[in-house]
Amino acid sequence: MKKITLALAISAAVLSQTSNAATIYEDKGLSFKMKGDWQIQLRDYADKSKDLDVEFDDFEIKNTVTYDLGNGLQAFGQLDFSFDKAAEDGTDGSKLEEAYLGLRNGGVAARVGKMNTAGDEFGVEAAYEKPAGVGEDQFERVKDAGDDVIRVDAEFANVTLSASHEVEANDGDQEATDLFVAADFEAFSVAAAFQTVDDTADSWGLSAEFDAGFAKIGADYSVSDIEGQDEDDTTTNLVAKFKATDTTSVAVGFVNYEKNNTDTDAWYANVSYKFPAQKNVKLFAEISDSDAGGETDVLAGMQIKF
Repeated sequence: MKKITLALAISAAVLSQTSNAATIYEDKGLSFKMKGDWQIQLRDYADKSKDLDVEFDDFEIKNTVTYDLGNGLQAFGQLDFSFDKAAEDGTDGSKLEEAYLGLRNGGVAARVGKMNTAGDEFGVEAAYEKPAGVGEDQFERVKDAGDDVIRVDAEFANVTLSASHEVEANDGDQEATDLFVAADFEAFSVAAAFQTVDDTADSWGLSAEFDAGFAKIGADYSVSDIEGQDEDDTTTNLVAKFKATDTTSVAVGFVNYEKNNTDTDAWYANVSYKFPAQKNVKLFAEISDSDAGGETDVLAGMQIKF
């Protein structure tokens, strides 16, 4: 579930590492911070083979350690776990989602390890759960994370650049290179991304978002040239996000996915309510439908973040 706008949201997540985090320990240039994203939803699937379900989505604990090395230089490490699969099937254990070490100096950060690729930052899609038969974008469909990734992120005034490379390793992961750039011009934001995955696909995408005051309107288009396939795969997103009140927001979106000259269309609409006393506690509901689904998909849930 991706929640990205074309403003420079990547900067806060990658370069600060500490946004909305709880400080567990801080002394003598060392800080240990923890973030959490816990979400449970009641979902009635469009797939007729599944009944009403209690679904765990993003039961994550994110751990960040930062050392101040002086002269503006910092060393940081990240260790993130997700427990949603363990909660779903009743088994013990967790899934390691991210594990990396890096150095940061001002607006530039470099890191190595298990993490999302730079192309994962692309897209304007605003669904809690993607409708049946479509994806967030082509980068999510082809490759959006790796175990052997080298990544650099940089912020320059109103521009953010991100580049990543996954080395070819003995674990079977294919070599991949991603580039992402986003620029913010007051009410207008644009972004572009490119990815090449060895012997699999070359992908590119363009996106834009405009803040019209009463709503934010976004669109993206991404294409993948798949190895051994005559026609390109494409994904198109259109989304409008409205602020109904200070605590309530609404998003409406349309997705088109084309593969082998076959179109799949989908739409979704959701509403979110943040409690005035605690903005990190949220209730939400969503309805969606797709050409690939047998019936309408409906969900409602609660999210707590820290």
